[in-house]
Amino acid sequence: MGIDLSHITAIGFDADDTLWVNETYFRKTEEAFGLLLSGYETPNQIDQLLFLKEMENLPKYGYGIKGFVLSMIECALEVSQGKISPGHIHQILQWGKDMIDHPVELLPGVPEVLEKLSKTHRLLVLTKGDLLDQERKLERSGLDPFFHHVEVLSDKQPSNYKRLLDHLEIDPKNFLMVGNSIKSDILPVLQIGAQAVHIPFHTTWQHEMVSPSADDTFITLDQMLDLLTLIK
Repeated sequence: MGIDLSHITAIGFDADDTLWVNETYFRKTEEAFGLLLSGYETPNQIDQLLFLKEMENLPKYGYGIKGFVLSMIECALEVSQGKISPGHIHQILQWGKDMIDHPVELLPGVPEVLEKLSKTHRLLVLTKGDLLDQERKLERSGLDPFFHHVEVLSDKQPSNYKRLLDHLEIDPKNFLMVGNSIKSDILPVLQIGAQAVHIPFHTTWQHEMVSPSADDTFITLDQMLDLLTLIK
């Protein structure tokens, strides 16, 4: 693979769709939402309108389930021209609660990898989303003891990573980020001189889709367990 990781002392892990399943539940809810409003528009059109509403609201609500639910309600009101029933609004709110209460489904190999690497490296959780929801998921996951630090970021830009690493006194050249999103987990850390490992998830949110350039050098693995073949 041509990338030396022997100097890595700290490893950051994205949470959603890297440590545990997340996007799958959003997609299922989006499908149900499209069917709920199928009397006003086609499910495909509803899906596109919801995404536009999410992008419009992202600066206000940030990432996570709560912002997603608010965007669904706003979308429903606009598509139905205010005719959406209270019962349907209640259904949308219930979907959000069901997503928040959903059991944490760890991805294969995650506990084994974290347990081993935590003995030799400083492990961090660096994720986006709602603070309360991410703290709740981490607690339910049982993975919290493996991490030295947990940070829920409002966004994942190079400046966010650099500021955090400076605060934790971690030199970027000794830092490795592991995540499923090339846009959020890979490219920003490469820009500050750190290393990155991409572990794709089978479902990716449209907002996170981006193609790296030929100059972006990082490692892609099929599964989390493969990380142990790279880091001794």
